[in-house]
Amino acid sequence: MLVLLTGASGFIGRHLLRALLAQGHTVRCAVRNPERMRASFAGARVEAVHADFVRDLEPEAWMARLQNVDVVINAVGILREQGDQSFDALHARAPCALFQAAAAAGVHFVVQISALGADEAARSGYHLSKKRADDCLAALPLKSVIVQPSVVFGVDGSSARLFSMLASLPLIGLPGGGRQQIQPVHIDDLCQGVLALIDQVHRADEERPVLAVSSDAIPNLTEAGEFQSPAPAAPRLAMVGPQALTLRDYLAQLRSLLGLGRALFVPIPQAFVRLGASIAARLPGSLLDHETLDMLERGNAADPAPFARVLSRSPRSVQDFLTHQEASSLSTRARLDWLLPLLRVALALVWIVTGIVSLGVYPVEDSYALLARTGITGALAPLALYGAALLDLAIGIGILALKRRRWLWYAQMVLIAGYTVIISLRLPEFWLHPYGPILKNLPMLAAIWLMAELDGRRN
Repeated sequence: MLVLLTGASGFIGRHLLRALLAQGHTVRCAVRNPERMRASFAGARVEAVHADFVRDLEPEAWMARLQNVDVVINAVGILREQGDQSFDALHARAPCALFQAAAAAGVHFVVQISALGADEAARSGYHLSKKRADDCLAALPLKSVIVQPSVVFGVDGSSARLFSMLASLPLIGLPGGGRQQIQPVHIDDLCQGVLALIDQVHRADEERPVLAVSSDAIPNLTEAGEFQSPAPAAPRLAMVGPQALTLRDYLAQLRSLLGLGRALFVPIPQAFVRLGASIAARLPGSLLDHETLDMLERGNAADPAPFARVLSRSPRSVQDFLTHQEASSLSTRARLDWLLPLLRVALALVWIVTGIVSLGVYPVEDSYALLARTGITGALAPLALYGAALLDLAIGIGILALKRRRWLWYAQMVLIAGYTVIISLRLPEFWLHPYGPILKNLPMLAAIWLMAELDGRRN
């Protein structure tokens, strides 16, 4: 079949694309950068067309992309709004336009990747916007299913990275004691479930071809996990793991899976958690803000039986989420996710404190005496002293503030190497100083080189 997939460059979309291709389907990816998609899947059964969920808010914008399409899968989603990428546009208005166009184009089946919690009790902007699209789809004369996954785990997923990082900490802080309920589902189970739903509809259409879908022919799931018709609305299918876990238990199981030993937990009062969420919301790339915190507090669990019937087996448990090789790789990455920022702050403090000390905390006359021994005297002495101090401060602030720092790491290495050469020639006794002021340049250089290689690549 020809499947139109939106969100193909995202976490869930990437996995669905591979699963659909492995099943023999042809996939038309509606993405913002079709050239990159074509380059990534050259020779595969992949078509790439341009689409922009920020601007494609009317059904007419989608009609050409739906030509000859059998199935539509909407996997577009953002966890935080940024710039013109709003929940309203990406989660509600654009998907509704797509669904309306699919109904007009005679598409056989639509799968909406929504979220557990997008229901009548929804409070967050994320859940409310997802619910608007879900309700729009449910009201249309289309064969469709609304998939509502809990927290989705995959080694390349942002939520897996966040929870793994938290689980790897030497001391794990738990908001409210970690009593929140979640029911993580593996990305491969989600993809297999979606493929199973598509296969059921495909087999049903082969047995009884459908030329047009009327409003009294909207499918529903039977107790056997199959579609029946007629039905009052598109079915909601919760895709969840085999059992609900508290946040504390989930992190403990992840830590064990990563081979990091027993977890040490400390409960954090909710007031401090909310303060931390306010700060984290201002950090680029952070997944924590008041909305995600409210979503966690609400809980994320459901009955796994309907999903198990679709899979024809029980969804995998946390203990089966990772292979040994994946666990080893994720364990290293999880620890780097907090160790690298810690090292970055430590290096920044070295430069900042050094600059402050050079500006007058250390006796200025003693600083001039050291400069004189290197050949810097007269009017050049204050210029060298205060210029170097301000440069140190600027480097320290740059380490903390700049988003792209690779050039700054190399600049530090050159500067430290220069300082080391000058002092070695003019003040060689500092190599034999009991506190090792010059010898410490060696681990500094090694740490900065490490940051240049890893931090630069990650950015």
